[in-house]
Amino acid sequence: MKNLKIPAGAGEIIRTLQSGGFQTYLVGGCLRDLLLGKQPQEWDITTSARPDQVSKLFARVIPTGIDYGTVTVLLADGQYEVTTFRCDEKYYDGRHPANVQFTEDIHKDLARRDFTINALAYDPASEELIDDFEGQQDLENKIIRTVGDPVERFSEDGLRPIRGCRFAAKLNFSIEPNTLDAMLKTLNVVQQVAAERVHDELVKLLAAEKPSIGFELMRKAGILNLVLPELEACAGVEQPPQFHKFDVYWHSLYSCDAAPRDNYRVRLAALLHDVGKPSCKVGFTFYNHDQVGTQAAEALLKRLKFSNDDIKAITNLIGNHMFDYTANWSDAAVRRFIRRIGGVENVKDLFAIRRADAEAMEQVAGLDYLKELEARIQKVIEEENALHVSDLKISGEDVMRELKILPGPKVGEVLGALLEKVLDDPSLNDRNKLLEMIGHHA
Repeated sequence: MKNLKIPAGAGEIIRTLQSGGFQTYLVGGCLRDLLLGKQPQEWDITTSARPDQVSKLFARVIPTGIDYGTVTVLLADGQYEVTTFRCDEKYYDGRHPANVQFTEDIHKDLARRDFTINALAYDPASEELIDDFEGQQDLENKIIRTVGDPVERFSEDGLRPIRGCRFAAKLNFSIEPNTLDAMLKTLNVVQQVAAERVHDELVKLLAAEKPSIGFELMRKAGILNLVLPELEACAGVEQPPQFHKFDVYWHSLYSCDAAPRDNYRVRLAALLHDVGKPSCKVGFTFYNHDQVGTQAAEALLKRLKFSNDDIKAITNLIGNHMFDYTANWSDAAVRRFIRRIGGVENVKDLFAIRRADAEAMEQVAGLDYLKELEARIQKVIEEENALHVSDLKISGEDVMRELKILPGPKVGEVLGALLEKVLDDPSLNDRNKLLEMIGHHA
């Protein structure tokens, strides 16, 4: 344990609290990741000091979860959550304990935690590692297992089963059979979890190397049908064998895996790009599944409290993922394509989902056309062609003045009609020519 790399701030907090006579340990996910040789993204510290005692020892402290004993200490190299040892009484809403009792017993604190691999504590000063529940062995065996009775753990907090599936994907672990079985027995508690919390877990799951591991475990545990029934409905929906090796469900999961790991919007679009197929299936044809899927995805994303910007970006990718480029597209067709997908800023993400879709179909070799289209789009950008109404050399005020009309839908209709002509012939984006053309719309 001597070689564990702990940031200066964490060491300072531990030394300060221990100098004040308080037991203090690194705990939870950061210790788990250190033991796995991974770099922790967050550093959690637990102590016998009460929140008010912690606050007195440091200059900058935020009471981020004061009711549950948590404060955030701000230091030069970052922020650190410091939580008082506690033992929780009965949970009342499938998420929160009815009462939190602070304790000076680290063993009681670890006993309340979710999974064995998160119930480890380490004191850098004495090099003491506390492992009451064989968490190190589970790390070695790559197993997700609850602390104590799994039904009891999941009955306390309905988010824990979803977290378990996420950890399995993040770490590429399996879930211990009794723990997985307990997930099926506590779905009523999962149903009580707020959509915002489910949203946060899904975004974290999408950052795993292979989110498919987590989603498939959620399906086996009955959770997927609760949070993403639209995806669950894709299971068993067969596709044309000449193009697809997998049903719609597995194709969607593998598309998600193939999408850029650092872009949750593209990964989510890849995951949901075919959710319209089950309701559109006629034989091996899926009529208008892109548009049906766009509507289904919009409803799903709203239900899970994604932002309006997220919804707009993700549904735009789903709605346009079926574009069919050929070399005989005219320059005007290329300009219209850019306009249809919402602008050049969306090209990169749309091409990423097309590549992920193809990889899940094992047809990556046929993607040379994307390079050609990319080059043609770059040519449009360099020529500074008008792609939006705002790019026209006239404004709504010009339309109102020329046609002697007041603000209203007519103004937008005229500008839109003029843009259509400019998309066909960019040379028409000339102020005098456009003013002359306005008269044709009187």
